Amino acid sequence: MVRKTYSFQTKLLHNRHKFDKDTGAVSVPLYHASTFHQTDFDQFGEFDYSRSGNPTRKALEEAIAELEGGTRGFAFSSGMAAISTAFLLLSKGDHVLITEDVYGGTYRMVTTVLKRFGIDYTFVDMSNLHEVASSIKENTRVIYIETPSNPLLKITDIRGIVKLAKAHQCLTFVDNTFLTPVLQQPLQLGVDLVIHSATKFLSGHSDVLAGLAVTKDEELGNRLYQLQNTFGAVLSAHDCWFVLRGLKTLHVRLEQSSKTAKELAHYLQKHELVEKVYYPGLTDHPGYEVHSYQASGPGAVLSFELKNEEAVRQFVQHINIPVFAVSLGAVESILSYPAKMSHAAMLKEERVKRGITDGLLRFSVGLESATDLIDDCCQALKQGRAISVYK
Repeated sequence: MVRKTYSFQTKLLHNRHKFDKDTGAVSVPLYHASTFHQTDFDQFGEFDYSRSGNPTRKALEEAIAELEGGTRGFAFSSGMAAISTAFLLLSKGDHVLITEDVYGGTYRMVTTVLKRFGIDYTFVDMSNLHEVASSIKENTRVIYIETPSNPLLKITDIRGIVKLAKAHQCLTFVDNTFLTPVLQQPLQLGVDLVIHSATKFLSGHSDVLAGLAVTKDEELGNRLYQLQNTFGAVLSAHDCWFVLRGLKTLHVRLEQSSKTAKELAHYLQKHELVEKVYYPGLTDHPGYEVHSYQASGPGAVLSFELKNEEAVRQFVQHINIPVFAVSLGAVESILSYPAKMSHAAMLKEERVKRGITDGLLRFSVGLESATDLIDDCCQALKQGRAISVYK
């Protein structure tokens, strides 16, 4: 029987790991083994030690590679482990270009670790291709992109960057955490390596810490595997199983959360106390057209700006539904304050220069009712106004 080519939504459930070929189990077996018996003295089997490979991890790595349209997937102990290992493909004397309002953990890795290793870097506004082109140096080896960026949701023209990179023999890395392969597949646009914090939408339940990376290039995959095996920042079998379980509901979760996020963004955009809303699903977003061209939806994360820190403080104090926490991409809505959370590692002057002000909030929309979330935001803003902190 010829296998049918399924839609993305169906492939999340019906793939090579639909059931275990040995037992028929419809859940991937959880192999807690740290080591594996070898039956041949001279020729070891596929698995020998779980740092180098584990059957449960292999299932997840194959799953994310297929979903991203790649040939090689890697599961790491966290998103930052995936990002850091990818950066270690660089060598002393190399240069990397990075999205300016990049995630704070990535910023910390670049400015405190790569710098110490003699790797140069430049932060640029990736939404401006001219600025990117003029910032490429002879020793530039990687262009690192977040699109949408965290937390200002700026959009980078992926194909435009890829053309620049290929002209200068650079690799391109894309952090695809916000959109996942449901909404954006950078490898199909020519990118060399896609990275995820699988802690977020891919697992989706605030119960696991994980990172994933995918490439189509065999040689690049071999280099990344060597680094992963050497440093050992691999994802445990148990956590791999959690991510595999989360993937099964990824499409329906992201579809619902994105729909609600768009409604919430429109509401906030019209509110007199909200100074600005950042969301690529709004037609007046500077990157709206580029994003619409390269992605199939705006995602479930938005940011908005209030007058100042005190306004934020009052809003957070009075809002009830979202948890106020670090992270995003969960079934529950998560409200974050970048200045003190995701971008706390960034000096204030660097944050402000990038537009990450003390009035900025990031909202990761979950599966709650859109009406309930909007009503909750409405009453929280109203309470703040009653205290007169917005004057």
